[in-house]
Amino acid sequence: MALDYGSPTRRPFVPQVLRAPVGGRTWREFGYLMLSLPISLVFFSYALTMFVAGVGLLVTFLGVPVLAAGLAGGRALGAMERARARGLLDMDIRDPEPVRGTKPGLMGWVGAVLKSGVSWRHLAYGLVHFPWAAFAFTVALAFWSTAWSLFLYPLWQWVFPRYLDQPGISFTGEIDGRNFYLDTPFEIGATCAVGLVLVLATPWLIRGLTSVDRLLVAGLLGPSRMAARVTELESDRGVVVDTAAADLRRIERDLHDGAQARLVALAMDLGLAKEKLAEDPQAAARMVDEAHGEVKTALQELRDLARGIHPAVLTDRGLDAALSAVASRCTVPVRVEVDLPARPAAAIEGIAYFTVSELLQNVSKHSAARTASVDVWRSRDRLMLQVADDGRGGADASAGSGLAGLAERLDAVDGILAVESPAGGPTTVTAELPWRG
Repeated sequence: MALDYGSPTRRPFVPQVLRAPVGGRTWREFGYLMLSLPISLVFFSYALTMFVAGVGLLVTFLGVPVLAAGLAGGRALGAMERARARGLLDMDIRDPEPVRGTKPGLMGWVGAVLKSGVSWRHLAYGLVHFPWAAFAFTVALAFWSTAWSLFLYPLWQWVFPRYLDQPGISFTGEIDGRNFYLDTPFEIGATCAVGLVLVLATPWLIRGLTSVDRLLVAGLLGPSRMAARVTELESDRGVVVDTAAADLRRIERDLHDGAQARLVALAMDLGLAKEKLAEDPQAAARMVDEAHGEVKTALQELRDLARGIHPAVLTDRGLDAALSAVASRCTVPVRVEVDLPARPAAAIEGIAYFTVSELLQNVSKHSAARTASVDVWRSRDRLMLQVADDGRGGADASAGSGLAGLAERLDAVDGILAVESPAGGPTTVTAELPWRG
């Protein structure tokens, strides 16, 4: 597992509060709010019409297919809304599970649509989103137009000339029987300053409005929690299967290229020594002595291989002793501190051991550190691991490195891997695992 070293992230020269009014995100979100009113009006009209017509016709046979058709059309409009949210709000939202009928034919499809909670949530979105879209459209447009009009007032205030001596605009109408004009430099500057404050505040108002839209889209148009959990478990199962297959291939390769090859050579050497035993006993003794050294090497390789599969010290004495043994083989001094009230689940204990083992291998090979530390403790129902070193830093788990693979392994058991490694160091890698698998 290799670490990725990169350059530190540069901070933008212009603060975000000044970039927000002209940023792409603000304009996309404003466009989303402007489109929401007409689109939600169509969705609302369709959902209300089909629902009322279907419920009203339930006294006849036609009500059931009409209601099913309304739900199916709502799913189609929901797909358009999800696409709009992905494009303008940068939402990472998956499509919900499709309708699966248990019976073939039209009536089987109608029954599946009517039983689908996703279809009813799409219909509810069409009814609920319209009032919110009207409110958000009004507020966003009012703030946007007012803010930019006031901020740019010095550029266009001459468009409405005062009907006496100089240009200006009647901003508030008549006051005490007289027209009030914003035409002096102070009044124009103050108007521009108020507009600037509103221009800087409007993007954050728009983000607040669109956050409600995000919740509605995710809650009513996205997949159900159970379906999302099933998808996550299927993905985790694939990761576990791939990891197990890779481990099996590694074990097979190590056996074939290591211990097996040595044992084959050992058998040949012993065969030659047996042939020479009668003719040249001294040469045979030397060959047996060499074979004895090969046996020791093969046994050591088998021990290392067994330790890589599941070390006996972990089973017998737990994480404290097992991690101390791993730390003793590291090329830099490692401080190990394990504070656990009891032993976690055996599977979680094994994952924690191999996680620390791989991280310490990184420290030995890539960090150029002088010292390192391993801390293990329990926080409520989670097992916490932290491996730190004073090396050169620059580790990046998002660049497709071995850290990314380790993060996938932890994610397969609802674990989390967090890497903090600025350029120049130090590096701190924190892993979080469930206490019980």
